Amino acid sequence: MNEPTLNYVLCPGAGAQPQPSTLPSEGAPAQHRMAYWEWNATGNPADPHVVVCVHGLSRQGRDFDTLARVLSQHARVVCPDVVGRGRSDWLADPMDYQIPQYAADMLALVAHLHQQAPVATLDWVGTSMGGLIGMGIAGQPGLPLPVPVRRLVLNDVGPVIEWQALQRIGLYLGQPVRFESVQQAADAMWGISTSFGPHTPAQWLELSRPMVRSHPQGGLTLHYDPAIAVPFKALTQQTAAAGEAALWQLYDHIAAHTLLLRGAQSDLLSRETAQAMSQRGPRARLIEFDGVGHAPTLVAHDQVAAVMEFLLAPEGGGAG
Repeated sequence: MNEPTLNYVLCPGAGAQPQPSTLPSEGAPAQHRMAYWEWNATGNPADPHVVVCVHGLSRQGRDFDTLARVLSQHARVVCPDVVGRGRSDWLADPMDYQIPQYAADMLALVAHLHQQAPVATLDWVGTSMGGLIGMGIAGQPGLPLPVPVRRLVLNDVGPVIEWQALQRIGLYLGQPVRFESVQQAADAMWGISTSFGPHTPAQWLELSRPMVRSHPQGGLTLHYDPAIAVPFKALTQQTAAAGEAALWQLYDHIAAHTLLLRGAQSDLLSRETAQAMSQRGPRARLIEFDGVGHAPTLVAHDQVAAVMEFLLAPEGGGAG
């Protein structure tokens, strides 16, 4: 079966936590390692069509396995673990866990990929937080990219994020947890993730397996640095509302053909915001999935098909 390789890129701008047995050398530049999973089933390691898939707030790059396994037959698919998650470093300063640092890391990743093999076509799939990062990358002309983002998939996210959804996420983000088994972890995560929509037990177990790591005192715990919750919990309703104008400005500057996916029962992306996104800026094509809230996991056949058709449509073939 087609499986990804684990790779790393060194990113500037924020220092990693030192390992217990080492200390950072004095005067060392602030930098950290970001892990990424690369899928390439084409047999061409230098495939010039690159698709970057970026996960949500508390997730990691293996979320995209189902989509990437199929998509990698047509492109070089790269799924990073955003810093603080998965196999990536944890940051020394929790306040660095914010979109500007994540976007800078993605620029370093794309530059690294381009150095390995020239990138001629760049597409982006972003779920929730990954979509906000994508808006930051695609909505700022003049960034040091080898080529502009051609097609952008925003999965259940937009410039307006509903406050009650942030409050819901804040109830569990960063809380200390410990599990005896992957199955126990999967069951616990399902309790706060039913909005993801219907999944078979096997599908959910596979999504859950990369979500845990060994706990120092035995058993398992969640994969991410609990400190990613620090800037999230510092957010107020007022600062969130103030950020909307900046996000709309980014959105309105996006030149990429854009597909907006929405769970029909999403509490994070309202129907009103989604409709507005279809009428301004890149005028995203909107697809809603019934029986799904925040956020579609891109595991179900209809969700995978929607992304595949959009990314692989010929130029001028209704991609926008």
